[in-house]
Amino acid sequence: MEHKELICINCPMGCMLSVDIDDNGEMKVSGNNCPRGDVYARKELTNPTRIVTSIVNVTEGELPVVSVKTKEDIPKDKIDEVIAALKGVTVEAPVLIGEVVLDDVAGTGVDVIATKNVNRKH
Repeated sequence: MEHKELICINCPMGCMLSVDIDDNGEMKVSGNNCPRGDVYARKELTNPTRIVTSIVNVTEGELPVVSVKTKEDIPKDKIDEVIAALKGVTVEAPVLIGEVVLDDVAGTGVDVIATKNVNRKH
């Protein structure tokens, strides 16, 4: 039997999770205060994913950059590729919340969207 310790990141409670994995791969999760902890532990140990947040440059904007994030979580092993892809992105103002700034980032099938409005300079 294998034993893993995790901290749940689904909410601010940060539950300390204990996961016992038997020889058949069956998992028993404990320490979670809600069902989300159980789901998180199972996913983290089989297919870890993350939402990536960053910034991209803005031309002609009231601000020089806009905050962005992946619209959905992406495989954890693709984070470096996503960040590298965003380094070369520049958008033109105005930028609206939810606007796609990069589609299908790093071949994940997930778009990167703006998380802030940036108006055009007057």
